[in-house]
Amino acid sequence: MVNTVLNAITADGFKRFADKIEGGASPQEVAAEALNEHWKVIFNGDNYDEANQAMLTERGVWRIDSGIDAICSLSSSKNIELFSDMKVLSEPECKARQTCLVDHYVGTVEMEALCLVDMLNQHVIPAVKAAEGKRLPDLQGAVGTIKSALSAVHAEEDEQKRGNLARTLRLETMVDIRAVVDEAEGETPANLWTLPTYKDLLFLDHNYLAYE
Repeated sequence: MVNTVLNAITADGFKRFADKIEGGASPQEVAAEALNEHWKVIFNGDNYDEANQAMLTERGVWRIDSGIDAICSLSSSKNIELFSDMKVLSEPECKARQTCLVDHYVGTVEMEALCLVDMLNQHVIPAVKAAEGKRLPDLQGAVGTIKSALSAVHAEEDEQKRGNLARTLRLETMVDIRAVVDEAEGETPANLWTLPTYKDLLFLDHNYLAYE
């Protein structure tokens, strides 16, 4: 879909150039006008630098930090007009692709969340319980937190709101729970921790016999 969007934007831009040139403007005039109008988006620096991101935003470069918000812009009027004019996608096709992309995202997050629930119930909680770890109540509560968040996702009928609930679950709730798990792992004796550690994964050839 990324290439479809980029190619549609490029085709629309070249169409505008061609229309002006065919209308009597010289190629040099068209190019100069385009550059003068769009200098603000020409940037060859470090796009990962937060200071540069803030500077470009202040300069007027539009940004969308949320993948769900980006997906749901497929159905905005200006984008539907672009795809329709370029004969790439009709309005129903834009909306259908948006629905498919949101459903794919939500479904992926659900699988990740349920996997985390299994890891907590089958490995982390039993290990911390055996070690009498202090974060046991937090870990037990985390299972309920994830399940409640998934229930909220399933109950939400609005497509974009459902996607944003899934995004919050993945990028905030599960990240916070991961921090608790990491702390608990550091306090749990290695012989009680049943999940592979980073050392196990990095030196698999030296450690795999321990799991046979």
